[in-house]
Amino acid sequence: MNSFVFENNTKVCFGKGCVKTHLPQLLQNYGPNVLLGYGGGSIKRSGVYQEIREILEQQGKTVTEFSGIMANPTYDKVLEGVRLVKENHIHLILAVGGGSVMDCCKAVSMGAVYQGDLWKDFWANVGTVDFEPLPLGVVVTVSGTGSEVNGDAVITNVEEKIKTGRDYIGCNPRFALLNPVYTYTVPRRQMISSGFDILSHIMEIYFSEPQGENVSDGISEALMRNVIRSLRIAKEDPENYDARSDLMWDAAMAENRIIKLGKRLDFQCHQMEHQLGAYTDCSHGEGLAVLHPVYYRHIYKEGLEKFYAFAVNVWGISPQGKTKEETALAGVEALGAFIEEMGLPTTLGQLVPGKELDLEAIAASCVLAPGSFKKMTHEEILEIFRECL
Repeated sequence: MNSFVFENNTKVCFGKGCVKTHLPQLLQNYGPNVLLGYGGGSIKRSGVYQEIREILEQQGKTVTEFSGIMANPTYDKVLEGVRLVKENHIHLILAVGGGSVMDCCKAVSMGAVYQGDLWKDFWANVGTVDFEPLPLGVVVTVSGTGSEVNGDAVITNVEEKIKTGRDYIGCNPRFALLNPVYTYTVPRRQMISSGFDILSHIMEIYFSEPQGENVSDGISEALMRNVIRSLRIAKEDPENYDARSDLMWDAAMAENRIIKLGKRLDFQCHQMEHQLGAYTDCSHGEGLAVLHPVYYRHIYKEGLEKFYAFAVNVWGISPQGKTKEETALAGVEALGAFIEEMGLPTTLGQLVPGKELDLEAIAASCVLAPGSFKKMTHEEILEIFRECL
């Protein structure tokens, strides 16, 4: 394994009733003014909003609402949150929702303290967080991104048509409350899309150097099998607690940095989807579902050992009577079949029907990730996009 330094300072409270049990005590560590960040009206319809508001009020907190955080949070929305923090002298940001809400609120926590150009210094370029962001706590209602246990935040600059994510350890939430029951009200399509995002994160880590057997990849294989099994169950029985709780913890395990230890990381497919999203505002998980099989058909020969292990250890494909290359490709095709089984889109036409796509511009804007088994070019990325039509 490669050398690494591990750090994760987020306190996680998991299980039924964890918000009522733990949030009151956690709130006592912070001042009276709280910024409550959330997306649309789903947390109000589900009753989560009312439950959290009651706890905040019981603890004597003054609440400022930061609502309407969109699926692909924009830099303009971040600046709106920063303004609210400063105007209302906020002591704690509490993000309630999925990855987009958490990501936006992480960026707000930085902008509340940083005096320079937040986008230029921390998203357009990799910066150094040598200051302490405003404290952030999260309550998760959608399992997928794993944003609750890291400092990563994906933000879209609409004007520049750039969607990018950065992971700053200083932006880790102080605490994360994970009640699987809160995810029951997520629409099935969104649940499946977010579930595939979990699988995608693990694959992006798994399909990178080193290729030989190692601790991180052994854990990743177990997590991938669990995501596949749990997503199949949740698709048929959305309120199956065991499946939903497994998916929730799978998401956290995928992104709490543990399985990344000693790995080089790929995330080229994520970079491609980010730019596709910047131009189309498509669903992140669904975009990844379209791209992954096509991308992997381009790189599996360069990562043959790992793709072979993926086929055998994750999908249970027998190598008997097959070459190593045939077995590896069978694993990629099994992934494609699973995507179809889940009802996820498999082409760009299904992903963004009726939209004209400037694939050349999208491909040219993609960052070339250094961790891929195969050194990609913008020309090959354009080829992948065209094969996805």
